[in-house]
Amino acid sequence: MDNSTIIILASNRKEGNTKRFVVDTYGTLTATLIDLLDYTVTPYSYEGTYPHNDNFQHIINQLLEHDVIILATPVYWFSMSGLMKTFFDRLTDLVTIDKETGRNLKGKIVKLLVTGTGEHLPVGFEVPFRETADYFDMIYEGCRYQLVAE
Repeated sequence: MDNSTIIILASNRKEGNTKRFVVDTYGTLTATLIDLLDYTVTPYSYEGTYPHNDNFQHIINQLLEHDVIILATPVYWFSMSGLMKTFFDRLTDLVTIDKETGRNLKGKIVKLLVTGTGEHLPVGFEVPFRETADYFDMIYEGCRYQLVAE
């Protein structure tokens, strides 16, 4: 792992299974870790207006400084966590009000780490990640899933 990697952690437990999976998989070397619990990302606004304490653009600016983006989420109700979903919804800003920034995601590598209590990853779980990467011309390199005890 080098300075070109950033990890977006989207779990409601700071020291939960998903963070342990991230650390076990990638260590704590020099990757930048963004724990969405530490940031304010407000829901998408059709008007493109957000409160002054919204951190979405700050997070995106950090993503742009890295070549590899690791998205880490637990399975919540057969889908990504609410934190990750809100972050994904905000990507809409990058195809509407900030298209140039969206274009700058092209060529970045995206990987997915997921934890869950089901024997297998739910059918279709990867679709939003794969299709979003494709939409932004990023390279989706797949998913690693870890079964965890309830």
